[in-house]
Order: sequence, then C-alpha cells, then structure tokens
Amino acid sequence: MLRITRNFVHRSAEREPLQAQYEEFPFLEKDTMMDYTSMQRLGAKLGFISGLIQRVKIEAFERMLWRVCKGYTILSYSEIDECLEDPDTGEITKSVVFLISYWGDQIGQKVKKICDCYHCHLYPYPNSNEERKDVVEGLRTRIQDLHTVLHRTEEYLKQVLNKASESVYTWVIQVKKMKAIYHILNLCSFDVTNKCLIAEVWCPVNDLPVLRRALEDGSRKSGATVPSFVNRIPCSETPPTLVRTNKFTSGFQNIVEAYGVGNYREVNPAPYTIITFPFLFAVMFGDLGHGVIMALFALWMVLCENDRKLKRTRNEIWNTFFEGRYIILMMGLFSVYTGLIYNDCFSKSLNIFGSNWSVRAMFEQKQWTNTTLRSNGVLSLDPNVTGVFTGPYPLGIDPIWNMASNRLTFLNSYKMKMSVILGIFHMSFGVILGVFNHLHFRKKINILLVFLPELLFLLCLFGYLVFMIVYKWLAFSVQDSQLAPSILIHFINMFLMQGDSVRPLFPGQAGFQVFLLVISLLSVPVLLLGKPVYLYWLHHGGSSMGSYRGYERVRRSSEEELSLMRAHDMEEGGSHGDHSNSRESQGEEFDFADVFLHQSIHTIEYCLGCISNTASYLRLWALSLAHAQLSEVLWAMVMRVGLRVDTKFGVVFLVPVFGLFAVLTVSILLVMEGLSAFLHALRLHWVEFQNKFYNGTGIKFIPFSFSLLPSSFEHDGLL
Repeated sequence: MLRITRNFVHRSAEREPLQAQYEEFPFLEKDTMMDYTSMQRLGAKLGFISGLIQRVKIEAFERMLWRVCKGYTILSYSEIDECLEDPDTGEITKSVVFLISYWGDQIGQKVKKICDCYHCHLYPYPNSNEERKDVVEGLRTRIQDLHTVLHRTEEYLKQVLNKASESVYTWVIQVKKMKAIYHILNLCSFDVTNKCLIAEVWCPVNDLPVLRRALEDGSRKSGATVPSFVNRIPCSETPPTLVRTNKFTSGFQNIVEAYGVGNYREVNPAPYTIITFPFLFAVMFGDLGHGVIMALFALWMVLCENDRKLKRTRNEIWNTFFEGRYIILMMGLFSVYTGLIYNDCFSKSLNIFGSNWSVRAMFEQKQWTNTTLRSNGVLSLDPNVTGVFTGPYPLGIDPIWNMASNRLTFLNSYKMKMSVILGIFHMSFGVILGVFNHLHFRKKINILLVFLPELLFLLCLFGYLVFMIVYKWLAFSVQDSQLAPSILIHFINMFLMQGDSVRPLFPGQAGFQVFLLVISLLSVPVLLLGKPVYLYWLHHGGSSMGSYRGYERVRRSSEEELSLMRAHDMEEGGSHGDHSNSRESQGEEFDFADVFLHQSIHTIEYCLGCISNTASYLRLWALSLAHAQLSEVLWAMVMRVGLRVDTKFGVVFLVPVFGLFAVLTVSILLVMEGLSAFLHALRLHWVEFQNKFYNGTGIKFIPFSFSLLPSSFEHDGLL
C-alpha cells in the first residue's frame, strides 16, 4: 500500500508550500487547490485514509463517497497486479489500493463508516514523507525478521522430521501390530464378571504347548491377577485345513490350492505334484539347451533369494517368476533329463555314445553299391542285415534319427504311445489315492462300491491298452515288424467283439478281451447303484459294514454336497476338531432319489472322463512335437543363414544373427512355449489327476500372524 500510494503523493521541501501541496496532490485541479487553501485558512484539518478494497466494489465505493461527502473527499486508487488472499475468508481475489483525502473530522467519521460498510482493510497512513520512510524501513525490518524466523523454523522442522523419519517405519509397524491386536481382542467375548476375555480359536494340536507357554509368559509379565489358560472344547464345525510348507514346497502347494483348498485331513496332492508337475511339463518342453537356460535362470533366483531388491519390486510379472523360482528350477532340471531322452538340444542331436546304426555294413554286406547311391535319392537302413543295427541306444534316441527322412513319423509314434502310458499311470495313481480318504474318514464301504469299480473300469479298458503297447514292443522283433498288428484296430475290435478279423497279439486274446469288456461293463452298474442301494438298506435297519461313520460325500458335476447318513447312535472319534453328531438312523430324513441322482452324475462324469482324460494326455505328444518343430524352424531360418556365410565377413555377420537367434529363443521358445506347457501341465493336474480323489472344498487355516501384515505404506488406512 505504501509503495503504490507513494505515486499518489509527492512532497518537495525545496518548493513553495502551495506548489508543494499541489505536487503532493497532482490529481487536483488548481481551482480545487485554491479551495483547499481556503479550508486551511478556516482551520479545517486535512486527513488521509488508506487501505485495500475488492476490485468489484471500487465503483460503488467511489459513488457512495461522492454522494455522502458532497465533494469534500478526493479518492485515488490503483489496482494491484498480484492476487491477494483475503485474511477473513481465505479467498484469492483482485484488490485495489485507495487513498482518500478529506477535510474535517466529521467528514473523516463518515468516510470511516463507509469503509466499514464495504469491508475495506484500512491501514494508518503517515502524513509526512519522513514518517512514510520510517514506516517502510520498519516494515522491511519486520519482514526480514519474519523471513529469518521462518527459515530457522523450517530448518528446525527438517531436522526434527529427519530424526523422526529414522524411526517412522518402526512406529508404523508398532501401530499396525497394536491395531491388529485390538482387532482380535474386539472379536473376543467377556465372561460373566466382565473381567476376562474368552476367545474361541482354531489351533493345531502340535502348537497347543506353545500356545499354553505363551499365555503363561504373557500373564506373568503383565502381572495379571487371573492367569490365562486353554481348554479344548467339542465343536460341530469342520476345522480349517492347515498344510505346513517351506520355501520349496509353498509354490507347489499354491498350484494345488489354486484348484481348491483341501478338506480337513484330506489327502494332499502337493507332495506328488512336486515330481509329476515338472515331469509332465518337461515331457512337453523337452529340450536340453532350453532346459539348461531355464535351470540356470532359476538357480540364479534361488541363490539371490535373500536380496531385498529382488523381493520388493512392484513388477507383478517378476514377482510371479520369483515366487515360483523352485518350480522353474525343477522344470528346468526335468527338461534337461527329457532333452537327453529325446536327444534334442536346440533342435540338434548329441552324438554322445556314437550311433548304433552302421552305413558301412550295408556296403560290406553288398546290399548297397555305388550305383545304388547314384540312382536313389533316399535309402533305408535294413536292421535285418548283419552289422547294420547293433542294439538299442544306451540313453534316449539314436542321433542318426536326426538325419532320417522318416524321423517325424518315428517320433510321433514313440511320443504318442508314451503320452498314453503316462496318462493311464497318472490317472490310476489318482484313483488309488482315493483309498486313503475312504480309510481315514471311516467309509470302508466306499472301497468296495466306489474305488474297485472305478479302478476296474479304468484298468480293464485303458490299462489293457497300455498292456498291448508294451507287449507289442517286447514280443515283436525286427523280423516280425511286417507282421505286427495295429494296436488301434485291436482296441476297436475289443468293443465290437470281432477278435478274429485280424491277427492276434497273443494266444487267447479274443476271449481275454471279452472278459475285460464284461468286467468293465459290470463295474458301471455297481458304481451307479452300489452306494445308493447300500445307504437305503442301511437307513431301513440294515447292519453297518466296517464301522461306516461320518458324512457320506456324494459328488455333483460342479460341487460336493453333504448327505448326512448315520447307521447307529455312536460318537465320532478321531483327532482334534472331530465332533459327535450322532443320530438315530430311523429319525433321519433319507431321499433315495437325491442320492441316486448325485451318484449317477458322478458315474457318468467318471466313465466319460476316463475316455476324454486319456485323450487329453495326448497334449504331451502334441506340445512336444510343436516345441521340437519350432526349434528346428528357428534354427533353419536364422542360425543356418549365418553359418552358411563363409567369407571373411562371416564372423562379423554371425554376431547379429546369433543375437537375433538368442532373442527369439528366449521370447518364443522359453517364455511363450514354456508358459503354454506350464498351463497344459496345470490342466492335467487339476482336471485329469486331482478330480479322481481331491474335493478341494475346504477352508484354509490362516492364523493370526504379524508377518501377514503389509510391510509398506501403501493401502494403509491408519496413517
């Protein structure tokens, strides 16, 4: 305000008083100055009022002054360039600096009232130039002092905050722990005296001594008058499922629980998945070179697993790879093994033991001559000729097959039969694991009415197919290769009962096939009607067989429903968490139609699933073939181009070619093909293996633990 009003008033001590007064008010006309001189002679006192007013009010303010004061005021104003904050309302507005000159105290009182009505911010205005300079200097000194105080305050606050930042993480953890503890305490209930808290929790039996010891230590350290204690109480609810894992088994357990959390005390497929999952992956991904790269990458992650930079990243894709580092390591190691079996390394074969086929023997036995070589583009090695074939290769596929024109035909037959054998063994193992569920839940009748029909149906049909594959490999030699019958034709004739149409594999094959077919067909009605009829008979007064207790679980196509069946009024024994819920069998409601419907759905699902699931394992052959062909195409289209350049620039040209080959190998064959094989192996475990014995309808046991609290400031609502 002082800076702007200085432009309104100019004093000059060297000039005449009237001229000085005129120069003080350059906005006055000379006639007005004469009136001002007359007012001074009459004893009227000249006064000044200065302040700030909003720009939108200045015109109305000026008119009001003119009408009320009858021209005895002079208003000068100028707009401020910057926007100022209203100290009362906090709004940012444009303001105007004004200076009002008036004559007489009465006019001054009116001006002040008008300023109050327009909410002007008034400031004292010095009458002389010296006073204005003193005020300006005083204001500058105050401003400088305030800047100094603010600067020192900011420095002090920075020091305080820097000191506090060293402990803020610890404070956050402590607040989170306190909040979590109070949240758990709020879930507890008071006893009758309102002096103790009662908490009903699930606790593993092995951890009960630790729990008691922790409660005793807490009571002693806190000086509680009432000690804490633990009582095991009977419960009618099914306990949650706890599976203890470590950093190696947790990844495989997550694969299983992605399908569903197991029921309490149900067989856990995770220990078997540790072997079967990477093996089935490697069957589809089998390549020695790609397996080594994958294993080395996973080994690096395993060795650097304690590195915080690798753990605490926001890249979700990297976190997925890092959490599954042990799975990737196992998949890489198994791929190295299957790559040796396939004798496939970047689409090339390794000649480790030398070939067991001899081209020289064909010339020595005079089967080939030079004329034969010149007149034939393709020649076939005859294993019946002495010395041409010396026996099976020690490990995997003979490297000479990499040069054969019928290599793909040979490998297709080999891998397709291998896929069927692995699939039947895998599914049979899943059916056998169901026995342990029946024994543990004391449903021994299910072994006779469910397990045996399922196993007989699977083995009499598809187990016999595996038997024919292995028998044909062992029974027919090279000399009998032209007479070896087709296994597919025999398997079709088994269902058509036309055993005499083709040459049998072994004596009595037709009768044996009819016997197996009859057994498999008879197992279907046993599986369909066995358990419903037994439960109906048991409900209407029959004696129980083998202490049939517990809940009878009947599978639907998409979920499991519980059909409560009791034979006698007896309590359930067993481990911690089991409960007694005995009812008299005559008092229970039994719906035979509902039980029969559920069992028929399970029977249809299983019988049709055996056929479709067996065909589903052919993906092992299909993806293995696709991976091998992609490797061969990539080598032929990229790497072979660089190797054919034999000029002096060949080495220089080979460098970018190898770089392109490496990038395509990692991006296509390792990442894309690896992800494809991973997903197919996941499907084989979820659909073809686990549905034979694993329900996955339980609830996971998640104990109270500080380690489960978020360690970052993100998604925090307590700060």
